[in-house]
Amino acid sequence: MKLNEIRDNDGAHYRAKRRGRGIGSGKGKTSARGGKGQTARTGVALNGFEGGQTPLHRRLPKRGFNNTDFQRRFVVVNLGRLQVALDAGRLKADATVNGQVLVDAGLLRRVHDGVRLLAKGQLKAPLTIEVAGASKAAVEAVEKLGGKVIVAGAKPAAPAA
Repeated sequence: MKLNEIRDNDGAHYRAKRRGRGIGSGKGKTSARGGKGQTARTGVALNGFEGGQTPLHRRLPKRGFNNTDFQRRFVVVNLGRLQVALDAGRLKADATVNGQVLVDAGLLRRVHDGVRLLAKGQLKAPLTIEVAGASKAAVEAVEKLGGKVIVAGAKPAAPAA
């Protein structure tokens, strides 16, 4: 066998249909694009169009009401991330930790409507943390070490009767 004798197997190479090459080609005139209109043009992508069948987004039921106008966006910080920042020297254990301090330390990019403290990870140093919200487990973990969690805007506990 020589290089000039090498051929594809029969049927391995399919000759491409050349569209728009006259009526005798079988793919002339409209080039298999049907009549006129939007889909006869190039660059058409009708999102959700299923060939006339009712699209999925119309077949599925719509439920509920999601009012995002008054929704508050909290940024989550875990205790473990605070400990990593303390170990790296980006946070000081004696200073009060609030949203702006966390942004300055590079733990957060921005504070939307406040910071919410969660208990994932382990904290080893007592900290004073000022946040918009905190889970019970996170508050207990900080207070167990001798630290303090100040929840801004929290309602004071009702006096015992």
